[in-house]
Amino acid sequence: MLTIFGARQLFCDGVSRRNFLKIGGLACGGLALPELLRAEAQASTKPATGKSIIMIYLPGGPSHMDTYDLKPEAAMEFRGEFKPIASKVSGMDFCEYFPRQAAIADKLAVIRSVCGIVEEHAPAQVMSGYGQAIGQAQGGRPGLGAILSKLQGPKDPRVPPYVSLMGNTPGIDAGYAGAAHRPFTPDGPGMENLALNPNITLARLSDRKSLLRAFDNVASDVDASGAMSGMNAFAARAFEMVTAPKTRDALDLTREDPRLRDRYGPQGAGFLQARRLVEAGVRCVTLAIGGWDTHGNNFVHLRNQLPVVDQAVASLVDDLHARGLDKDCSVVMWGEFGRTPRVNMTAGRDHWPAVMSALVAGGGLRTGQFIGSSNARGEVPKDNPVTVQRVLATLYHALGIDPAATLMSNTGRPMYLLDEREPIAELV
Repeated sequence: MLTIFGARQLFCDGVSRRNFLKIGGLACGGLALPELLRAEAQASTKPATGKSIIMIYLPGGPSHMDTYDLKPEAAMEFRGEFKPIASKVSGMDFCEYFPRQAAIADKLAVIRSVCGIVEEHAPAQVMSGYGQAIGQAQGGRPGLGAILSKLQGPKDPRVPPYVSLMGNTPGIDAGYAGAAHRPFTPDGPGMENLALNPNITLARLSDRKSLLRAFDNVASDVDASGAMSGMNAFAARAFEMVTAPKTRDALDLTREDPRLRDRYGPQGAGFLQARRLVEAGVRCVTLAIGGWDTHGNNFVHLRNQLPVVDQAVASLVDDLHARGLDKDCSVVMWGEFGRTPRVNMTAGRDHWPAVMSALVAGGGLRTGQFIGSSNARGEVPKDNPVTVQRVLATLYHALGIDPAATLMSNTGRPMYLLDEREPIAELV
């Protein structure tokens, strides 16, 4: 057995978000290929499209007041230390530490009135539309990527439809969408196993594949839950990826022009990998860049954090446009909630689920605009309040998926993808 570990992130609640997956070899004579790669899509319920999405999660909850919704006229204890700067689009002012995004504001849309948020340090809400506790109580709400895999299947049988660069937790995982639609999670040791053992010929691998299929078929006959059929689907993708490793190549940034790698910045590797994976045929890529739980020294931390994210996300959006991928690939970037409008006694901002901001781009969505705003002190939405589910409904719309579609839960109950299914009119 192998264990693939995700990035370690410690939040204010003292809980480590170190994601892990136990994985096993395929008994291929030294080929320890993760079972996690077993992601062969089952029959699609809708015609596949060429659409894709990159979902960027900022764990800890970034301050809306210090990024996209600055309040320069508010009292000092609210507005904080940062100043707004004008962007390429009149009326769209960004934080002074977001100059690169300001320069491409016509390619971005920012929703500044996201509300109805569950206060949880977990990605489930923004990945699935349901808080982690709620989603688990409902049988395991699948992440958007798993739903995309389930409803549209892979673009290319050699490439998983869903890749998570941030581990696999509730809300990211497939839940009741089924084991075949779990994300491929390459983070951590084990990537070297995506190559064929030099002692194994393709003919010998084919023999092993046939033998494994025979054993799996017997097991499937006595499995009433459907889990084995999902694992069989995973096995099929595993062999495809070993013999034609497009995913491994897409993750290998040494194949990219060093000048472009440098353009993405010091923490932009995941952003560049996401673009390469989408270009290779992956439908959904999730990634995270942490460090936003700023209960103390908020402005000290953000002076380091904001330029890094600014460089990475602006480079990603520019890169998608340069390659003609912007119409088919959506991008969304957000955290789990905003931060308190009033600065606390340790120069920090605490959790604030009343309102937050979200960045979207690409996917044929209408960009070059701010949507909604918070009140004068950044406390609550002032106009056009929208929920997380409506943001996700908009993204589903861009992906060619009806948010009113249903999946069967593990108990045989049809479950809507979302309860709030109206896209944001300004974006579509």
